[in-house]
Amino acid sequence: MRLALAAIALACTAAPALAAPAPHVAIGSFDQLKQPLPLPYDENADAKADVAKATAKAKKEHKLLLLDFGGNWCPDCRVLAGTIELPEVKAFVEKHYVEVTIDVGRYTKNLDIWASYGQPPRPKGVPAALIIDPKTRKVLNPGHETALSDARHMSPQALADWLASWTK
Repeated sequence: MRLALAAIALACTAAPALAAPAPHVAIGSFDQLKQPLPLPYDENADAKADVAKATAKAKKEHKLLLLDFGGNWCPDCRVLAGTIELPEVKAFVEKHYVEVTIDVGRYTKNLDIWASYGQPPRPKGVPAALIIDPKTRKVLNPGHETALSDARHMSPQALADWLASWTK
């Protein structure tokens, strides 16, 4: 009985209990995503300026900040981007988040942004996602920052569910 209660308590701390319902994803396989998959990371972007602008917008619009760290070389990053481009997922993300894609090169750039949120010097894998309360800069998904680094082995619905689990 104690073990069961401990498991329930642990599950409740993984994500907010009152998360918005995830959108129903129409496709069942990543093979059904539009090809070629997107290249979501602008290698020439001023990531610090993009994050500052997105933070201000998220505060103003009462949304969460979704910082997506990765590289165009990364298949899991591209699968995540392709899933977010699905109309039902895109509408959900736009309703709840202000998203910034941040190119990390081959773990050679923009890692100072990652570290500025109390993270280790570099993510253990990409895509790495930080869900941020823009008013407090608090990371809302601690311990789950690199959960999507194996996105190809999830399902489109599982990705949508993960994104929904941090919303209010």
